[in-house]
Amino acid sequence: MSATASPDKMDKLVSLCKRRGFIFPGSEIYGGVGSTYDYGPLGVLLLNNIKQEWWRSVVQERTDMVGLDAAILMNSKVWEASGHVAGFTDPLVDCKGCHKRFRADHLIEEAMGDAGEEMAGMKEPTVDIKDLKCPKCGGEFTDIRHFNGMFKTNVGPDEDAGSVAYLRPETAQGIFVNFKSVLDTARKKLPFGIAQIGKAFRNEITPGNFVFRTREFEQMEIEYFVKPGTDEEHFEYWKNWNMEWFKGLGISPDNLRFYEHPQEKLSHYSKRTVDVEYQYPWGWGELNGLANRTDFDLKQHTEHSGQDMTYFDPETNERYFPYVIEPTFGVTRTLLALLLEAYQQVDGGRTETTDSNKEAETVLRLHPRLAPIKVAVLPLSKKEPLKEIAENLRYRLAKKWMVQYDESGSIGRRYRRQDEIGTPWCITVDFDTSEDNAVTVRDRDTMEQSRVKIDELEAWITERLED
Repeated sequence: MSATASPDKMDKLVSLCKRRGFIFPGSEIYGGVGSTYDYGPLGVLLLNNIKQEWWRSVVQERTDMVGLDAAILMNSKVWEASGHVAGFTDPLVDCKGCHKRFRADHLIEEAMGDAGEEMAGMKEPTVDIKDLKCPKCGGEFTDIRHFNGMFKTNVGPDEDAGSVAYLRPETAQGIFVNFKSVLDTARKKLPFGIAQIGKAFRNEITPGNFVFRTREFEQMEIEYFVKPGTDEEHFEYWKNWNMEWFKGLGISPDNLRFYEHPQEKLSHYSKRTVDVEYQYPWGWGELNGLANRTDFDLKQHTEHSGQDMTYFDPETNERYFPYVIEPTFGVTRTLLALLLEAYQQVDGGRTETTDSNKEAETVLRLHPRLAPIKVAVLPLSKKEPLKEIAENLRYRLAKKWMVQYDESGSIGRRYRRQDEIGTPWCITVDFDTSEDNAVTVRDRDTMEQSRVKIDELEAWITERLED
């Protein structure tokens, strides 16, 4: 078992996240709401850095991609066309003894192996669910019933059939319904993609594993439109791109793998689906999904809306429905994997302090571009002139990066606080600074200390962030 998958690592990480302001339980003072979380001062910075890094990679640096931010509330006909109203359902059973609720397909898969494949497409299994026993209390199960996972609401003052709307269960449909508008305004030719970051909502029956599976989550998603017949080569390109992107963020290849979905379990729109999985403490789980959606969605919206969603190819002078390759990234799942990968406990004594008790110390080795705080400014004294120099330096650096100023406690304790939240560099303003106009920069990972001129500090940090 890898260090990332050690059984107690999740408990330690959850504790750190709350104690240091990364992630809080939602509505905690009122007892919470199942599987909802709020992102604290450091958590929101980490989330934003992940999204900015993804956006830079897939939109800013590419010439074949544009962005979009579609509304969460959409016309309910969108979800009829996509198949979500009729088909976005889970087969559920209740235990007659403890009254716990379970997904029937998961119970069958776990208890009977390949027999679970009979649940593909939400069809009734030939194996009677009543032959199985509740894993919690050993009780019997009720009959299977189907539950739609979308959150339903109403738009406007009247709660009638005409006002029904849904919180979107995916961001993809916002891209598809805007395909023609983007095509007309962005003047792109195939192949090209539309990227979007946004919230989605699914009324999960069994959420859990911290922020891995929640009812409210955020997606970073691309719909990449290609000419039919070229879809398989584009699929392979994005498959490899997805894996390399995670490696570039510092995730070990040993904790990543591909998972090919078997044909009998593919979604109704998919020709092929491959996930990038991460080795979480509870086992392998989806980090990123890649689907070949063919021309299903554009055809469906053409049929249901009456609007022509075809593409005119200027090279062949023909119209056709593009195929769509869809890379989907979960923001919070990415955050969780990065925190697990970065979290390390090392032997005490990393800090130069006489009050160190040599207990294990926590270091969060986040990629510098993702770290919530890029630098910490630490004056050795609260007195002048060190205080003024340090405050001016913080103000100067804060124009470019998130900076913390800390003058409380021994320098060793301050180093430990910054190591725990993943700050790559600590800048110490010492008693020589006023004489040589230089500061000491301590590296989080190597603990090496470098003397850097204040006037050269911004260039020094920039160079390392661009590596």
